[in-house]
Amino acid sequence: MPRERATVTCRVCDGTVHEFLDLGRQPLSDAFREPDCDTKEFFFRLAVGQCESCTMVQLTESVPRDKMFHEDYPYHSSGSAGMREHFSGAARRFLATELAAPDPFIVEMGCNDGVMLSTIHQAGVRHLGFEPSGRVAELARTKGVRVLTEFFEDSTAARIREAEGPAQVIFAANTMCHIPYPNSIFRGVDALLAPDGVFVFEDPYLGDLVEKTSFDQIYDEHFFLFSAHSVRAMAEHYGFELVDVERLPVHGGEIRYTLARTSRRTPSAAVADLLAEEDARRLSDMETLRGFAAGVMRVRDDLVALLRRLRTEGSSVVAYGATAKSATVTNFCDIGPELVSYVCDSTPAKQHRMTPGKHIPVRPPTAFRDPYPDYALLFAWNHADEIMANEQEFRRSGGRWISYVPNVRVL
Repeated sequence: MPRERATVTCRVCDGTVHEFLDLGRQPLSDAFREPDCDTKEFFFRLAVGQCESCTMVQLTESVPRDKMFHEDYPYHSSGSAGMREHFSGAARRFLATELAAPDPFIVEMGCNDGVMLSTIHQAGVRHLGFEPSGRVAELARTKGVRVLTEFFEDSTAARIREAEGPAQVIFAANTMCHIPYPNSIFRGVDALLAPDGVFVFEDPYLGDLVEKTSFDQIYDEHFFLFSAHSVRAMAEHYGFELVDVERLPVHGGEIRYTLARTSRRTPSAAVADLLAEEDARRLSDMETLRGFAAGVMRVRDDLVALLRRLRTEGSSVVAYGATAKSATVTNFCDIGPELVSYVCDSTPAKQHRMTPGKHIPVRPPTAFRDPYPDYALLFAWNHADEIMANEQEFRRSGGRWISYVPNVRVL
């Protein structure tokens, strides 16, 4: 395990952050390159630490937001049937519980292609999505969603409050963990949220990440790794209160956090239960996080050893799912085309390009089936059930899946 490096300042409370994991030199996780592209690739040091004061786990170095979220941002939230149903369910829940007042208003930061707000639009409820990535924002507009192609922050939120009044709900999915300037976000929430409104966000859960050794959840876009303890501390720091938590099965394990203004709502029993569970697991202890880091090193060594053995034996090996998180795996483990011939992905914007950093070709699903490889490394492991249901012929043809979460194994 790498030695502890110099400390940095917490982006939430200005406390001291102590590093516990170094994943090395990494590219932008969604910067898929054309094969003939000769421009210099951006790299940064991907390392993780914990604040000794508020316990927030965070990257020690941030990437400028315009490098990650831009006109050509390739991720579409509607790309999975499971995620479409998940966000439709979230919208229906808001409609039933929080948007019953006359002329309610809901705002989503990072609305992507409108997968959640399209259900709100169909219900005739006033809404607005913030989405700085132009092309996915345009997809949301085709669904009837109102979108502002800007970042959510204090100045934009104040402008919307003046023009449209307060919001009963401010929602963010897989967005809050992307933002290394929570002070501006919470000033914006304070300006825009109705007195009895709720700020709801869902993001990957540190507890699941540690339990599963799913280190690929750590990449440039995931600046924060939240726990109930750290979110409670963050909320209190900015004048809010954590009033509910809900476990979600998506993306390998997430928590939906509900915040309200202090003393406006009674916290649910689920909050105390999750805090107690984290205490029992010693999730906030540096010793636990260092143990997680040691597990990451074991997974790396086991995965590389397996891939090298298979290629030496003459087996064909490809990967499935050109996910953002796969950039962490390929670059940290030094996995290139010599170990994995190509990555299969259904996203047209990624096809016929190369993966960030290691430049593995990305091909459409038709390539996966013509002919089937001997082994497929499952980068999109959080969609395993859906993928395996769609690719049953691969198994029938003798193909075998390789997983590395929570450990390396051939399925």
